[in-house]
Amino acid sequence: MSTQEPSHSHGDAHEPQDSLEAIVPVLPLVLPVVGGVLIFLLAFIAIYMA
Repeated sequence: MSTQEPSHSHGDAHEPQDSLEAIVPVLPLVLPVVGGVLIFLLAFIAIYMA
């Protein structure tokens, strides 16, 4: 038996975006900022403990 509905349309046939592919373009900006914050926090902890 055949159906009257098309199996797929040309306009709406796209794959969902992968979450990893969405993050990769911003990594060169995020990694240095997070690294700087981490270094600042570690230095603050070291001064506070001393």
